Amino acid sequence: MAIRTLVWGENVHEQKNKVVADNYPEGMHNQIAKLLASDSNIVTKTTTLQEPEHGCTVEALAETDVLIWWGHAAHGDVADEIVERIAQRVWEGMGLIVLHSGHFSKIFKRLMGSPCALHWREAGERERLWVTTPGHPIAKGLPAFFELEMEEMYGEPFSVPEPLETVFVSWFQGGEVFRSGLTYRRGAGNIFYFRPGHETYPTYHDDTVGLVLRNAVNWAYNSSQHPELLDAPNTPVDQALEKIEERGPKLHHDGEEGFK
Repeated sequence: MAIRTLVWGENVHEQKNKVVADNYPEGMHNQIAKLLASDSNIVTKTTTLQEPEHGCTVEALAETDVLIWWGHAAHGDVADEIVERIAQRVWEGMGLIVLHSGHFSKIFKRLMGSPCALHWREAGERERLWVTTPGHPIAKGLPAFFELEMEEMYGEPFSVPEPLETVFVSWFQGGEVFRSGLTYRRGAGNIFYFRPGHETYPTYHDDTVGLVLRNAVNWAYNSSQHPELLDAPNTPVDQALEKIEERGPKLHHDGEEGFK
């Protein structure tokens, strides 16, 4: 079955900055979608901040296996209701790939539960990304390292929770290093943060970046969904797996709502 992938783009810089518009005349979201197109296992749609409900309607997310998120200038414009809707879908099993400055997005902060802060420099530096977990599905087909000639620097400390895996570590020309490919799991959902992608540079025209993104979509895909993880139902005594007798006082009687 094809992996239904929704590429979400903020679509602000492309409208206001000529350099970004020249780099991505059809929008960054559409260029990212093009990078995925060579994988016949991936079916891609795109949407933007400006669409009704930011393109993340209940129906759209129900038909999404993996969501790719790129944002920068307008994190605060994303409605909290939509953030919660996306978080619930991740908990149910939808994959999430957060790119570059999306580290400061509401949805990434919501799922990480931390500031997700770092320090940065926009100086067109060479970035060398080292594969730190050879054999990981996201690193499939990659050499020991690859380079991007011009990128924005991100530097440690990166105030995120300890990841399940660190797939990439970046070195920058100015000497800083950064954990640039991190995996997480929230509920039943797989999450991958991938650092490269500053809008004034042609990062999303790079073939190796495209390979990483295609690998990441396949890794993040979850063939089963688990909406039951959002509920906290009471299991009555007569439904216990082993026969038990109720004893001692209790706050709630059968059928009453209690604290979850």
